[in-house]
Amino acid sequence: MRLSTLVGDRIRSLRKAKGWTQEQLAEGSSLYYSYVGGVERGERNISLETLGEIVMALQVPPMEFFRNELNTDDDAKAHRRALDEHMAMISSRSTEELEMINKLNRDIFNAKDSKAGQ
Repeated sequence: MRLSTLVGDRIRSLRKAKGWTQEQLAEGSSLYYSYVGGVERGERNISLETLGEIVMALQVPPMEFFRNELNTDDDAKAHRRALDEHMAMISSRSTEELEMINKLNRDIFNAKDSKAGQ
């Protein structure tokens, strides 16, 4: 598989996890929506600068963007999609909100784990 196709697939996946259209991503990254469509289909070779604009618009840490999904099974891909959706939901939240979300998650997981241990 070509690198441009892998990058395009990753952009599409993250865009959909945010619930955005190509037009919304294009607006957030100051690009034309037809260009975004070409990138997602792997038809365009984009510069690192343009990729950076897209990653910033998606509000995803660069390391998260470049996670490799090659040779993963369907369960691993579903897990990655769920993580992408979660990242999209929380990425624009304030530090205070993130700390509250972390506390709620810890409380939920602690309750779940203690119930499972009974």
